[in-house]
Amino acid sequence: MHPTESKLWTDGWYRFAKHVHSPNFGARPANCKAQLIVIHSISLPPHQFGSDHIERFFCNQLNHSEHPYFQGLVGVQVSAHFLIKRNSDLIQFVSCKDRAWHAGESTFQGKENCNDFSIGIELEGAEWAGTFEPGQYETLSALCSSLIGEYPVMHFAGHEHISPGRKKDPGSGFYWSYLQRSLGLSDSFFHQTRG
Repeated sequence: MHPTESKLWTDGWYRFAKHVHSPNFGARPANCKAQLIVIHSISLPPHQFGSDHIERFFCNQLNHSEHPYFQGLVGVQVSAHFLIKRNSDLIQFVSCKDRAWHAGESTFQGKENCNDFSIGIELEGAEWAGTFEPGQYETLSALCSSLIGEYPVMHFAGHEHISPGRKKDPGSGFYWSYLQRSLGLSDSFFHQTRG
């Protein structure tokens, strides 16, 4: 590597993301590697985009008096590893070496507590809002490609797939086939997302 080049990853932090450190994380269990990428969607307040409410929510800095919906989030402590904004900006909140609090009660291939072995990526959007922005897919594809090169990722799923009945994101407006084609991966990586 050329002396002036930086590595893509440093201690689980991605070079091309803005780093905003969330306090909501913990250590992964011993010998537990990130094998699953979980795609989410989020908007705060629901179906409203473009503010910094999500970032402040993940950092326990949300002003709960700003909107009636926020009253229901008092005391809630969550995070994701990454957020992709509507304008394609990429923000990282938790090192991929650590356990972000994004999945909640969840199961994948018979294994519970998906936070232990997954990387959570939030897209600013909503499952009922139709589609996500083209630039968000481009940022997501580049990020996932780098994650696959850095970690033993073997599977992709939506929050709706690991927490069925409890969560609906990223929803029918997310194009799994586009992500699969852009990454050039086999169906085995995406079998959970089929029907």
